Amino acid sequence: MAYRLYEGKEHASSYWKYRISPSDHLIQQVLNFLEKQRGQPFELAVDVGCGSGQGTLLLARHFVSVVGTDVSPAQLEMASQHAKEPNITYRRCVAEELPFADGSVDLVTAMSAFHWFDRPRFLQEAHRVLKPRGCLALLNYTIDMQLSYPDCCSHTLNQVCKEFYAALQPYRSAHLGPSSIEIYREAHGSIPYPDKEWLMSIMKVTSVETEVVVAVKYFYLLACKPQDA
Repeated sequence: MAYRLYEGKEHASSYWKYRISPSDHLIQQVLNFLEKQRGQPFELAVDVGCGSGQGTLLLARHFVSVVGTDVSPAQLEMASQHAKEPNITYRRCVAEELPFADGSVDLVTAMSAFHWFDRPRFLQEAHRVLKPRGCLALLNYTIDMQLSYPDCCSHTLNQVCKEFYAALQPYRSAHLGPSSIEIYREAHGSIPYPDKEWLMSIMKVTSVETEVVVAVKYFYLLACKPQDA
C-alpha cells in the first residue's frame, strides 16, 4: 500500500526551503556504483517521488536526460520553477506505475521517498524499466543529527535537538515503525540482484538559512539489475 502525503502547495514550498538534500559526495557514490556496473555514458535517470526536485537537480549534471516523477502537482510545479537545466523534465505519476518503456532507464532513484511507496510493486516496476546492468538507488537520512554553532556548547544544542524529536515521536507515522532503516534493510534482503551495497554514510550539511551546521546520517541501498534478467 502506498501512502500519499505532503501534496499541498504549502508543503511544496516548505520542502523546497527546508528539505535536506543529499551531498555531492553521496550522489558520487551512487554514480561510482553505476559506472562500475554499467559504464558510461549515463543516458536516462528517473528520480521517483522527487518532491520539489532537489535530488533531481543533483543528477542533471551527470545524465543526458533526467526525469523527476511525483504524485503531487504542487510539488512538481515547485520543482519545475527551479529546474533551469534543459535536460530535466517532470512527470506526474505514482511510483508503482512509471511511464517508461521496459529496459529503458540507466538509474532509478528514490530519495527519502521509498518508505511511502507500495514497496513490492515499486521494486517490480523499477526492475521493469531498468536496462540490463541498470541500477537502483534508495536513499534516506535519519533524524539522529548533530548540531554545532560557534561559541556554543554542542552537547547542549544536541540535547535540545533530542528533546525536540522526543516530543515529535508520538506523531510519527505508524507506517514507518520506530526506525525507517528497518524498511530499507527489508528491501535489501528482498531484492534478488547479486550486486548490491548497504552503506551508512555521514556527511555535513549547512543550511543556507542559518549558521548552524547539521551533520546528517544517510543510509543508502544500491542494486544492479543483472544482464540476463
